[in-house]
Amino acid sequence: MASKGLFISFEGSEGCGKSTQIERLATRFRDSGREVVTLREPGGCPLGEKIRDLLKFDPAGDGMSAEAELLLFVASRAQLVREVIRPALDRGAIVLCDRFLDSTTVYQGVARAIAPDTVASVNAFATGGTLPKVTLLLDLDAAEGRRRAASRKGPTDRMEQEQEEFYEAVRRGYLDLAVAESSRIAVIDASGDIDAVGASIMAALSERLKGECHGLL
Repeated sequence: MASKGLFISFEGSEGCGKSTQIERLATRFRDSGREVVTLREPGGCPLGEKIRDLLKFDPAGDGMSAEAELLLFVASRAQLVREVIRPALDRGAIVLCDRFLDSTTVYQGVARAIAPDTVASVNAFATGGTLPKVTLLLDLDAAEGRRRAASRKGPTDRMEQEQEEFYEAVRRGYLDLAVAESSRIAVIDASGDIDAVGASIMAALSERLKGECHGLL
């Protein structure tokens, strides 16, 4: 039976503004009376947050192989889907997720050069068929994204320490994926100010959801 909720994911490289736009969209939906669940990947549940720390900050992650990284990301996702996302959708909530399976497709499958079939297989196993209705890809020049990310407060995580070529590969991978899955993925120009990006997001959702949000947009 189809779920009553709505699942929207946000994708993009470092510094593209996903967190800000998720907060804005969540506020809009909540003001319309809907339950909204905001999540991040990896993370979003106790097990996922432990994996997040290992992937991003724990010294034990230094020198991690690409294969181990892939499996840790999808392990977090598998738990998040079953513990949080599916129950939320079943009760009619709107789920907004900062990253989902597309991040693994691009970061590990393209930038880390793991075989695409392998990445697709473990992604499918982890999600068990639970996919976003719409994915918003906030596209930004890689150099500008790194500049923005560097200006944020807090420690630099392991992924943010990659070289420029890595982020160029990530951006190309995302744009290629958006072409391949154009019915689900909407590319949003993230180079403008917050309001301009927000307006583009609302236009993309209105077009792709075709009234499914019952006037919320």
